[in-house]
Amino acid sequence: MPSHLTLLYRGPLASCDYDCPYCPFAKRRDRPETLRADRAALERFTDWVADREREHPGTRISVLFTPWGEGLVRSWYRTAMVRLSRLPHVERVAIQTNLSGRVEWLAGCDLDTAALWTTYHPGEVTHERFLAKARRLVELGVRFSVGVVGEPDHLEAARRMRAALPEGVYLWVNAAEGRAYTDAEAAAWQGLDPHFHYSRHPHASRGLPCRTGDSVLSVDGDGNVRRCHFVDAPLGNLYDGSFLRRIGPRACPLASCDCHIGYVHLESLDLYDVFRGGVVERVPAEFGRPPFGLLPA
Repeated sequence: MPSHLTLLYRGPLASCDYDCPYCPFAKRRDRPETLRADRAALERFTDWVADREREHPGTRISVLFTPWGEGLVRSWYRTAMVRLSRLPHVERVAIQTNLSGRVEWLAGCDLDTAALWTTYHPGEVTHERFLAKARRLVELGVRFSVGVVGEPDHLEAARRMRAALPEGVYLWVNAAEGRAYTDAEAAAWQGLDPHFHYSRHPHASRGLPCRTGDSVLSVDGDGNVRRCHFVDAPLGNLYDGSFLRRIGPRACPLASCDCHIGYVHLESLDLYDVFRGGVVERVPAEFGRPPFGLLPA
């Protein structure tokens, strides 16, 4: 085991309460048997992480939950976040979320360890409702980032949200899939997110060293381990330990990488320095930790 292991976990869950036109899982409903399978898979994964303190002492673990759907409206994701945050060998546990669910449960987490990667979808939630959730996170002392998809009709909503959030809360912008930005368009988004240029264009990656497959791994609900979400070749299974024989430094086999959860691990981009201390939850080093300062009026 490496001295620090980052796991990107994605189980069977694919249901979401939002209907974003740019998402293939919008308003999808999972059958009850799928939800039961997702819960069992997540509990098994959480048990495995908990057991590492005994079986691999000295290994630090970070976890990012990247569900296709919305996880925090399901009790088992909240339970997993609380439990993992309180394990001494877990350095960070975070989840990608639309923040549609309640947030008071976060008071049960170790907030030095738990964090949220939130996304604001202006077509699905009002400014006031999302901002109220973000303000509550600030009051609770939760470390979090806020993001938007860089669609033209989201620009004014994103500007309004940026103005309403404390300066210490990072607002990131994901380039819309398949969209080419003029320099003027890109400048408008760059004014909101000082790191938007990393998202604007896909990054050439073939043959370049990447931490995925070595200290960063993708895990599915059955425990199958891959180097990342975008390379399908299996490395083994988490639960029988077979993955350990195949992890190690390796170059990326794909021509390019256009998703932050992939290219942040490319060594050539030095984004571990940019996001130092906040790689998992997507918080750059120059942005603060809670408390974030005064909330705007």
